[in-house]
Amino acid sequence: MNLSLIPGGPEAFELAAKFCYGINIEITLSNVAMLRCAAHFLEMTEEFVQKNLEARTEAYLKDTVLPNISNSISVLHRCECLSPVSEEINLVNRLINAIANNACKEQLASGLLKLDHNFPMKTTPNIEPETPSDWWGKSLSVLNLEFFQRVLTAVKSKGLKQDMISKILINYTHNSLQGLVIRDPHIVRGSLLDMELQKKQRVIVEAMVSLLPTQSRRSSVPMAFLSSLLKTAIASSASTSCRSDLERRIGLQLDQAILEDILIPANSYGNNHGTMYDTESILRIFSIFLNLDEDDDEDNRMRDESEMAYDFDSPGSPKQSSILKVSKLLDTYLAEIALDTNLLPSKFIALAELLPDHARIISDGLYRAVDIFLKVHPNIKDSERYRLCKTIDCQKLSQEACSHAAQNERLPVQMAVQVLYFEQIRLRNAMNGGHNQFFFGTINGQFPQRSSSGAGSGAISPRDNYASVRRENRELKLEVARMRMRLTDLEKDHVSMKQELVRSHPANKIFKSFTKKLSKQLNSLFRINNLKPIGSKPNAESRFLFQRRRRHSIS
Repeated sequence: MNLSLIPGGPEAFELAAKFCYGINIEITLSNVAMLRCAAHFLEMTEEFVQKNLEARTEAYLKDTVLPNISNSISVLHRCECLSPVSEEINLVNRLINAIANNACKEQLASGLLKLDHNFPMKTTPNIEPETPSDWWGKSLSVLNLEFFQRVLTAVKSKGLKQDMISKILINYTHNSLQGLVIRDPHIVRGSLLDMELQKKQRVIVEAMVSLLPTQSRRSSVPMAFLSSLLKTAIASSASTSCRSDLERRIGLQLDQAILEDILIPANSYGNNHGTMYDTESILRIFSIFLNLDEDDDEDNRMRDESEMAYDFDSPGSPKQSSILKVSKLLDTYLAEIALDTNLLPSKFIALAELLPDHARIISDGLYRAVDIFLKVHPNIKDSERYRLCKTIDCQKLSQEACSHAAQNERLPVQMAVQVLYFEQIRLRNAMNGGHNQFFFGTINGQFPQRSSSGAGSGAISPRDNYASVRRENRELKLEVARMRMRLTDLEKDHVSMKQELVRSHPANKIFKSFTKKLSKQLNSLFRINNLKPIGSKPNAESRFLFQRRRRHSIS
């Protein structure tokens, strides 16, 4: 018999027939949904007989299913194959509302229980910090994507906490994508099966991103989960809006990331010469983090005085500490991607130039990354090599890094001279006892004139306090300009400072060897052009050749 039109098929019809003939049937969680739909389809209502099948199933739903979250989820899962009848009788909506209401009730009960334990009984620190209301979230993984979206939208509207929503999303995403991982990306283009898996993967990722909690700097969504979503979104060619949303969320909490979170493989199907990592996404993510102040100017004005009293640019402030973490993360990332032989110098330089000058206290990490890149890419242009090394602030190199840079043949000559020059200035200041006045002066001193900035009384409004911080930042920029002028004056005294150095210092020996080597090269150049070496008087022939070359160059 073909009974495909009946909800639940032959199994539901057989149970309904037994019920009609007085045979006792057992209503369970596995069959209550199809019996309720079959009773509606067969019109087994109270109009024909009391305690009919529809009334029996309704009683079971009210007594056993709806009051319990786990039972409601199990019955909702059975409704997936009973559409559209389950929607017509409003069974799906009733189950979803029951799940949302019971979840919020459990959240409230667990919160009250936690207060009961923590407030009067302060001597019991071994209470489990995790609330027990997250157990039902794991059972949601049995639902299809449509029902899961409707359930999560309902619990969010009822006021479920964002951290609980994040746990549910992580669990459902992990279980849904577990069997859809594309192991060999080269098969995707030729296999219809793998293309179908990639499509399912893309649908799930885009749906999960749309269900994420509200964006904020203190988001409850873990960084590792956001990173895995972005990697999957790029691998499955998700929509641009989906990837942009994930990039912004990662940028808002980039100071919580580790290297593995930002090592995002590039989607380079069919291109064997593509790069290993997606540097464009990382460039946008770091730019989002650096532009947070401009985007949140209005929020900054509304902060209370305790927050505005913070010295934002000091190493101990939340803002500056976050920037320092991000700068170390970027230097580590640059050292990792520098090993990619297909990485273009322009992309590496764009990342190296991204951070402002005050973001790095020490430039050893950036120097290491640049050295690795030059070693892996020995054939880059001299202009690119010079621009790449220009991103390194030689004043912020440690003594070990300076010694290495002075003998590094991969660096341009200009940088080696600059490193030696700054090392000599540092030695001179050390001999005079004033090494903290010029080099690394802003690290330990950290602008003493700002020690009391923003720490005024309650009469100063947050808006005025914010303006004063901006004004002090402009003054600091002027101070930096004056320090650069002082550096220019120190360059003029270069010859006199060499005589004051300690002869036994390794930097002095390195400078002598470098000068000797440069002198040999110049002498060989003079010999090639029939000129006398340095230190000898020119003869008549060399003067004649020199005058002839000069007249030729002028003409």
